[in-house]
Amino acid sequence: MADTVREIERKYEADNDTQLPDLAGIGPVAAVAEAGTEDLDALYYDTTGLSLAADGITLRRRTGGRDAGWHLKLPVAPGVRDEVRAPLSDVPPPELTALVRSRALDQELVPVVRLRTRRTVRVLRDAAGTPLAEVAEDAVHAWPAAGAVGAGESGAGRAGARWREIEVELLGEGDTGLLDEIGRALAAAGVRPASAASKLARALAETGQGRDGAAAPHTAGPDGRRADGSGKAAAKAKSRAKSKGKGKAAAKGKGKAAGAGKKGQTAGDVVLRYAYEQVRAIIELEPAVRRDLPDSVHQMRVATRRLRSAFRSYTKVLDRAVTRPIGVELKWLAAELGVERDREVLTGRLQEALAGVPGTLRLGPVDARLRIWSERRRAGARDQLLAVLDGPRHLSLLKSLHAFLEEPPLRKAAGRPAPEVVAGAVLKDYRRLARRTEAALAAPAGRERDEALHGARKAAKRTRYAAEAARPALGRPAKKFAKRTKRVQQLLGDHQDSVVARATLRELATQAQRAGEGGFTFGLLYGREETLAADRERALPDLWRKVSRRKHRAALRP
Repeated sequence: MADTVREIERKYEADNDTQLPDLAGIGPVAAVAEAGTEDLDALYYDTTGLSLAADGITLRRRTGGRDAGWHLKLPVAPGVRDEVRAPLSDVPPPELTALVRSRALDQELVPVVRLRTRRTVRVLRDAAGTPLAEVAEDAVHAWPAAGAVGAGESGAGRAGARWREIEVELLGEGDTGLLDEIGRALAAAGVRPASAASKLARALAETGQGRDGAAAPHTAGPDGRRADGSGKAAAKAKSRAKSKGKGKAAAKGKGKAAGAGKKGQTAGDVVLRYAYEQVRAIIELEPAVRRDLPDSVHQMRVATRRLRSAFRSYTKVLDRAVTRPIGVELKWLAAELGVERDREVLTGRLQEALAGVPGTLRLGPVDARLRIWSERRRAGARDQLLAVLDGPRHLSLLKSLHAFLEEPPLRKAAGRPAPEVVAGAVLKDYRRLARRTEAALAAPAGRERDEALHGARKAAKRTRYAAEAARPALGRPAKKFAKRTKRVQQLLGDHQDSVVARATLRELATQAQRAGEGGFTFGLLYGREETLAADRERALPDLWRKVSRRKHRAALRP
């Protein structure tokens, strides 16, 4: 069974003759206690192409010290990593390899670097003796593991690399302000911030194994996400898009809208950047979904929808012959991710509604009936989702997404100035939204109108996503346009949620009747949902008149 420890630390390096300062008296530090010396022996694993190192992830098998075992380190934010631990074994444990599947795919994880470290540990304590931070002074010796890329016939005979590293890690619920104060004291003594994000990154670089910046330090976001969508593949593809955009038209292309982005951007630059962000989100959120981290399923589902929407909106930039099959699989994945999320949201909605019913109108065991309904649908949902992520269909989708990063299917329009191309795509999606909204407003009340409004909601979401993707080229007008269409999407989303809630309330009432409990309270909630839906329908015409003003569309045109 793997467990997780969050590390908040700063890394430094120093020459062998640099003396570390006495840290007693720094902030709340009252004493520095020696905690002994450890000899650590670690073997780091990765794919032959260093897929994990490229994303700042490390997987190692370490002996010696207090925490011998397998350690998988996943970036959370700069200076923050989650270390997932598993007991010692001869091969990488499945519970850890599953967490890197979205990067490694079906490639074998092999030893790439071996590190031996002599570690001297000191604990910083406050006046009450509470541990505040740990300072580890490491003498590191690294060399390629036998058989690793660049190791030759055997890495054991190589001199390898040696350096001195200092790690300062917060303990307990420590304040990062203490790390800042310690950092200033170390800098005054001649200690420098580490030149690499991890020991592995430095080892790969200094032993000649780093390839195309695979292990270069990077700024990470949630679960290691690189906010700029950069990386080897992205850089190659963006360069390719720019080369296609060269020429007289691209040179003269300028964003005329107020607050528009960089001049000379091609449509490929803008659309690929947005697509990369979604692909990276899917790849990088998968470990969080496997770990059942809060909101991870929802965020991964949103990324699948945004990417699929971009494929459908920007058909002049991206070849549909390539993106259409990926879109089909993204729709499948979003549906699988939505099973548990939809149950959770609907249950919360109904529980909140029940809480608003006076006790005199709560007839029968309505809370228990709702709980039973929800738990039955929850049972097995988690196992089913993990089975999906472990299955061959998802692996095939991941390979397609990686291939998209490596070789984006750009069309000729990708080289044209961004404003004219992306504005055309947004306005095309708007016209689709307008047709659906007008049709919904004209539809007779009841099921036909419900279905028409649901279709309009999906069109509003697609238009919103297209406008969000266009923002780097169109600036503030695109931002405002996305906000307006989001209001339409939210209103129609409330209506659709009411449609789904009413179907469930009818099901609950039927179950209660059959059990002899009576369905009065569920019928009461059904009526309230009907009223809410009618309110949303009445509000739509006025909102649509405001959103559909011609001047909003005119502001998008370059």
